[in-house]
Amino acid sequence: MFSLKKLFGKDETFFDLLEAGAEEARVSVELFGKYLQALSDGASTTVSNDDFIQTRRKEKRIRHLMTEQLSRTFVTPLEREDIEALSFALYRIPKQIEKIVERISIYPGKLPPGAFTRQAELMLQAASALVFMVKQLRGGTTMDKIQEANDRLQFAEGEADKVMLTLLKDLYHGPCEAKELVILQKTFEMVEQAVDRCRNAGNIVVQIVLKHS
Repeated sequence: MFSLKKLFGKDETFFDLLEAGAEEARVSVELFGKYLQALSDGASTTVSNDDFIQTRRKEKRIRHLMTEQLSRTFVTPLEREDIEALSFALYRIPKQIEKIVERISIYPGKLPPGAFTRQAELMLQAASALVFMVKQLRGGTTMDKIQEANDRLQFAEGEADKVMLTLLKDLYHGPCEAKELVILQKTFEMVEQAVDRCRNAGNIVVQIVLKHS
């Protein structure tokens, strides 16, 4: 039966999918923290590359469902381009983390102790703030309601930049071979970019809220 609820954009599916995408992004960040902890402890990690692949695939399925839903709905609760942009931004988070883990897993040397610990903490802070912000969209939120979360997200991104610079400084002044320096520099930058992905998604949420305020 044809649904008038879906036709006029009152269906909750869009919010369900966006929230699921944000949660899946946070799951990938949490997995990354566990992965790093196991590496730091020198233990055999229970988190494998396949776990990150599965998380990214789940996010991809959510994005595919979003595309299908957009094609079937006449009027959406948010502007189509905003829904699409946020869905894509959320997908890029686990995709970036999967790339980082792939790079770490093939690194021939030993990673500096706690090399990514602080960045992983900031990444989780950013992802958690992002989840909160996305969930606020369902009720028609205002900037006042999401400002604190957005501030936390922006702070995490700024701190991640500082951490990366510190890591690079230590790397440049340390006893590294040229090959090791290049590999680690790229990996540090990739981890910092994962925090940027959260920041970018948060910026889209802010833009949506400002449009509808």
